[in-house]
Amino acid sequence: MNLYDLIKKKKAKTAIIGMGYVGLPHALEIARAGMQVFGIDIQQKRTNLLNAGKSYIQDVKDSELQEIIDARKFQAFADFSKLAEADVIIICVPTPLDKYKIPDVSYIVNSVNEIKKYFRPGQLVILESTTYPGTTDEVILPILQESGLKCGQDFYLAFAPERIDPGNTMPLNEVPKVVGGITKECTALAVLFYSQFLKHVHPVSTARAAEMTKILENTYRLINISAINELAMLAGKMDIDIWEVIEAAKTKPYGFQAFYPSPKVGGHCIPLDPFYLSWKAKEYNFWAHFIELAGEINDQMPHYTVTSVITALNRQGKALKGSKILVWGVAYKKDIDDPREGAAYDVIPNLMRKGAQVDYFDSLIPEFRIPAGNFMLGNSDPIILKSIENGLEAAKNYDAVIILCDNSGFDYVELAKNASLVIDTRNAIKSREFKNVYRF
Repeated sequence: MNLYDLIKKKKAKTAIIGMGYVGLPHALEIARAGMQVFGIDIQQKRTNLLNAGKSYIQDVKDSELQEIIDARKFQAFADFSKLAEADVIIICVPTPLDKYKIPDVSYIVNSVNEIKKYFRPGQLVILESTTYPGTTDEVILPILQESGLKCGQDFYLAFAPERIDPGNTMPLNEVPKVVGGITKECTALAVLFYSQFLKHVHPVSTARAAEMTKILENTYRLINISAINELAMLAGKMDIDIWEVIEAAKTKPYGFQAFYPSPKVGGHCIPLDPFYLSWKAKEYNFWAHFIELAGEINDQMPHYTVTSVITALNRQGKALKGSKILVWGVAYKKDIDDPREGAAYDVIPNLMRKGAQVDYFDSLIPEFRIPAGNFMLGNSDPIILKSIENGLEAAKNYDAVIILCDNSGFDYVELAKNASLVIDTRNAIKSREFKNVYRF
């Protein structure tokens, strides 16, 4: 049976490399559609948990995972041998930036080299990891072609960017998927595959167009959030409530979309992805000034947050050194257990360096680990903090509370009443009656 028929009849076996925030939710949807899924992750601890029906991803429940295990549609492996059985292989591995904001595609390259060991005719390989335009045809394609197989004839290769948004209640199968292949045949097969478990699939002309689509989506958000952050800093100097201004601007029925200030744009996409393009652009002797400027402003926001704390304390006649500070929320956005690239990684060590005593409260993240490189106090070991309990009640014991993440389910008016000072970076406290509340 050829690949088209295998996919159409949902008999195609899918291997997903990387069982993280992207890979595991996709495994769930594919298995639910009736197809066999092999989850591959080099972390044995992860595969053991998955095979025991235990999910470590907030958006995937244990019961959902157990459902596809009981149906014999999913099994996890810590090695790559199952690639030989797979008809479709999806790569969902990290693509980080180094400290110089240069893309690291080594995880992709390592994955493709593993695929090459088991590569055979009739397989479809799809990259979902966010990366710069050109990765699929410049990095992956040459490695796979070393097998002697011809793309679009013997095997198929496409890029289909992930659009995972942790904490978002929209089901994954309702999120449209953009697909671009190396050849028309590659695109057609990838579209057919995703159509088996997603409601909307949007094909584009090339893999590069699909790669650029993902970068555009996140560059748009980074630039606009950074712009409002810059305006928030200016509005603060002008004694204007930027939150009131945004609400007023939202009354315009056209030509305006609201973005909101934040102590830093965090997460696995928005603060990183645009710099893949900025790096790649230099190959064409092109400088992406908006991206660089947006990144500069974003990186300033944790420092601005700490400065706001110092200013607010000074108005109460207190110094930051020796003050007890409670950081409220360490996730990069509300109601999730994901702190990646969040402001807390910068704000907490900065406060500590300046002599503050810092605790944090986050009902979803019981432990917060700060890498040694963020601390910069000569420590070679990471700093490990534990969330305090009952943040609302404990707030009265601190000189200041900084709201970095406004998780739902808390009475923020009560927080304002209990705390002697609140620096609210999220406008969690809507009332303007409290004189002890400072905002961006």
